[in-house]
Parts: sequence; structure tokens; C-alpha cells
Amino acid sequence: MHTNTLNGRSFDVDGEGFFTVRDQWSEELAHDLAALIGVELDEEHLAPLLFMRKDAGDEGNTPTLRRMQTVGGFEVRDLYRLYPGKPAKKMAWLAGLPKPVGCV
Repeated sequence: MHTNTLNGRSFDVDGEGFFTVRDQWSEELAHDLAALIGVELDEEHLAPLLFMRKDAGDEGNTPTLRRMQTVGGFEVRDLYRLYPGKPAKKMAWLAGLPKPVGCV
């Protein structure tokens, strides 16, 4: 386990940089992390992150894109527009959650 610090906030991560302690996350930290990958978090960007955190808390696993669509009501194409490339990984990272199962 590693500890990262960003703008005075410390958080524990695994070898790939995903949070290992869920309670170390905050919306302010998400904004700071998003800036590192060139994303400006607005309400549209934040909505799937908040859903992921709630769903992961309820279910015990980071939701996949399929679950984001079927349970959360998010269109996959919109998630790709908001978080180009690998949206599930980017959203999980920004939401302070472990990497979703099945992501490489």
C-alpha cells in the first residue's frame, strides 16, 4: 500500500493508484484528481461518481459500466463522452473506489 498526497490531502492507494480506504475521499479531492487528468468536474461529471460511491457502499463492489447503465440509468455513450478512453477506471479512480472487476 502506498500513500499519495495532493493539495495537502493524503490518501492510501494500491499499486495502480486506486483508493484502498474509501473514507479518505471527498468531493474536493475528486476535483483535484480530475484536474490531473484534464477533466473539469461539473454536475454532469459528478453524478456518475456519486452514484458509484453509493452503489459500491450498498453492494460492496465498484459498479461496472453495465451496472451504471442498468441500475444507475446512465447511457454508456455519455460516460465515454464525459470520461474518454476507459470511463469505468477513470470514474472509479475519481470516486475513490477500487478498480472495477473485469477492468484491465
